[in-house]
Parts: sequence; C-alpha cells; structure tokens
Amino acid sequence: MKYRIIILLLISLNCLAQKTTIYGIGDSTMATKKKPEVNPERGWGQMLSSFFNDNIKVDNRAVNGRSSRSFINEKRWDSVYKALKPGDYVFIQFGHNDEKFADSTRYTNPHTSYRHNLIRFVNESREKGAIPILFSSIVRRNFNENGVLIATHGEYPLETRLVAQEYKVPFIDLEYYTELLEMAYGPEKSKKLHLHYKAGEIPYYPEGKEDNTHLCVKGATEVAKLVVNQIRLLESPLVATLKNAIKK
Repeated sequence: MKYRIIILLLISLNCLAQKTTIYGIGDSTMATKKKPEVNPERGWGQMLSSFFNDNIKVDNRAVNGRSSRSFINEKRWDSVYKALKPGDYVFIQFGHNDEKFADSTRYTNPHTSYRHNLIRFVNESREKGAIPILFSSIVRRNFNENGVLIATHGEYPLETRLVAQEYKVPFIDLEYYTELLEMAYGPEKSKKLHLHYKAGEIPYYPEGKEDNTHLCVKGATEVAKLVVNQIRLLESPLVATLKNAIKK
C-alpha cells in the first residue's frame, strides 16, 4: 500500500511537470499586478488562466515598464528561455515602452532593434520546441474632441505584423481588436475599461486616478476575452484546452 501511494504520487508529479505552459512576456498592459486585493489594476495576461482548463499553466512573466530591449538586458528573457520545454507557448507583446524615445535603456527603433528582438524571441522559442505567438500592443484610450480614437503606437504594430508574416508566426492584432472595443464603449464609457477614479472613490488611489493606458479588472478581462476568441480561430492545440462559453 505504501509503495502504491508513492508510485501514484510520482505519477501525479510527473503529470504536473508535463503540463503545457503559456509564458507571457511583455509590459504593464499584460503584467500581473501586486496586491490584487486592494489594487484595481490588472494586466490582460493576469486574467488568462481562468479561460483555460487544468492542462494549461499560465506563467505570466510580463513586467511593468519593460520594452523588448530592457526585458532582454535584464536577463528576463534568459530565464524564460531556460524554462521552455517542447509544446510550451510564448505570448509576446511589446511596444508601449519601446516607443520611449528619450529613454536609452528602453527605446528601440521599430524597424531595426525592435524587429531584431522580436525575431530573437521567435527563433529562440522555436529552438526549445515552444510555439511563439505575436501580439500587437493594446491601444490607449486616446479620443480626440470629435470622439475619434487616435492611434499612438506608430510603426511598432506594423513591424510586429511583418515579422509574423515573414517568420510564419501566429499573430493576434490586439491593437485592432482593442480599438474596436474602445470605440464600442465610446469616449465616456470606455473609462470603465481603464483606471478612472475620483478622489476618495477607492482607498488605493486616495487622490483619484486618470490612466488611459492601463486596465482595470473589467478592461483586462475584456482584452483577455479578445485574446481567447482569437486563439479559437488559430489552428492550434491550444483551442482544445479552452473552456467553453466565453464568446459574446
């Protein structure tokens, strides 16, 4: 009996070790936030695990403030690369901080260093037998006085698409789909997707908050739904691991 229990335990541990892992690499719009019991901010990668069954583990390595350059230079990509095993996935979303022209530690030229970094993520993921998926950056809530949503990401989403096409990488155009989401909510109601709080409304922001880049629980959940519904359209084994009934 004792040996049977040990054998069953070893089998269970082996099954757990063989779970397919989705690694998220990216910036604050994707990252898992600290103190979720009081902090209303969420990254869309933080919400993903609830949409997958128990055969998938989501390991969200995205970090606030990182560009593709700083993510590499801080050895964060190295730690993901070392952990990858055949059949894992790498969800890649950079761009927001690659645009920071005045910051030499983060800025990348979209057509040279940014492109090079994306190609590195793709090639090195494949070296380990993992499957990369590229994402363009989510939009900012940036409506003009006429209620038109103005793009802020320049050439970065285009370069992400071009790398995906050239290297035959699955691509989810989150800039496009989140643009549709923001416009569907409109200039005023779209505040509900972000961090808009009046002074004294919530303890975490006692002086109030107006943030049109980052997401609240509702916004992050909506973006995660967009991601999952696009995964459903991919010819990928991931589709079989999705839970049902999340489409609108």
